Amino acid sequence: MSAPGWRRHIAPRSLRTRLLGLVLACILLGSAVLAAGAYRGALREADAMNDLHLQQVAQSLRSNIPLGSLEGLGDDADLDLLVQIWGPDGVQIYRSARAELPQHAVLGFSDVTVQGTRYRVYSIQTPLQTVQIAQDMDARQRRARAQALRATLPALLTGPLLMLAVGWIISRTLAPVERMRRQVAGRAADDLHPLPEQGLPDEVRPLVQELNLLFGRTRRAFEAQRHFVADAAHELRSPLTALKLQVQALRRAPEGEAREQAVARLGQGIDRAIALLGQLLVLARQEAGGEQASASAELDLQDLLRQALADVLPQSQARGIDLGLHHAEPARVRGQADALRILLRNLLDNALKFSPAGGRVDAELRREDGAALVAVDDSGPGIAQADRERVFDRFYRSPEATAAGSGLGLAIVKAIAERHGATLRLERSARLGGLRVEVRIPLVA
Repeated sequence: MSAPGWRRHIAPRSLRTRLLGLVLACILLGSAVLAAGAYRGALREADAMNDLHLQQVAQSLRSNIPLGSLEGLGDDADLDLLVQIWGPDGVQIYRSARAELPQHAVLGFSDVTVQGTRYRVYSIQTPLQTVQIAQDMDARQRRARAQALRATLPALLTGPLLMLAVGWIISRTLAPVERMRRQVAGRAADDLHPLPEQGLPDEVRPLVQELNLLFGRTRRAFEAQRHFVADAAHELRSPLTALKLQVQALRRAPEGEAREQAVARLGQGIDRAIALLGQLLVLARQEAGGEQASASAELDLQDLLRQALADVLPQSQARGIDLGLHHAEPARVRGQADALRILLRNLLDNALKFSPAGGRVDAELRREDGAALVAVDDSGPGIAQADRERVFDRFYRSPEATAAGSGLGLAIVKAIAERHGATLRLERSARLGGLRVEVRIPLVA
């Protein structure tokens, strides 16, 4: 196993474990640094205090010991300090019982080793006498280390207490995450309701919000699938039954013209079933949002409109309908090219279906108030005011509708428009007298 793979294999996967490990390691390191600093500082302080003690004793002896008098000093065998005093003529007038230091001292502080024992020595000289104070360095350092260890105790005790406190705080802080995990784990497979966001930390709330958005998209996809299955089962029943009857009629039809008519009706029925199934698939895909937002691109709407006009041109020529582009301005929008082309084609297809033979259909594209306005006018009967909202429902057909259709064209247009942030409007065409459909799509900023 390679080194990176090995590190990934042993790395803790738990956020709590990783966070606790890092924080506790920082506390241990900080406690160690603090304890080491306290220890070294206590040693330096003890050393300075001992030196100050030597100076104070020397000053006291210099001022309180009469020249040539040894009375009042007592037995200093148990003292930690060694004392020697010389007169102005160099004659020693006092020496501690254990003193084995050289008789000639260096004034001030010095370190001396006598018979393997190290001493810290301080000497001071006056016109009347010279005083030398010495201290065993080993004993002095033992006391200093003991004092330093006592000074590090607070840091050593604070470390474990801080670890316990931090562990408790981290557990309490991550409690909402654990609660959210239990809620998700206890959900049924088909439960796609949003997760509650109350009481969540700011770092976790965006993740839950994205999960809720994902749940919403998944729920809409499931609903679209259910609608598609229900719609397909309901709407395909009639055309398939009609196809079955036409097949039976074809079997009974005699040879000749009657048989040819039966074959033609069967072909038309198959075409209608194929068209209906295609529209159902397009509607299901658009309502489910099958194309991701990342597939959006900046598009030339004028070019898409021209392509849609070319798609329906054979249909208009077959019925003798005057199909034209009344006005077109450059406009760039953001969206999915295939979806917008379907929207435009469905608008033109509906206009052609409901326009009489020899009628007229005009399309136009303008820029108005930060939006691209696409309008399609026809010379057909139009749609009554009361039905203009309902015609966007699936399978709804106006009672005045005379052309063949499944009632899905405008439902598909509405689904695509909603996905692109566009608005739809139906009104009477002032120029051609039929229906005018307007679609407003936001322009690219």
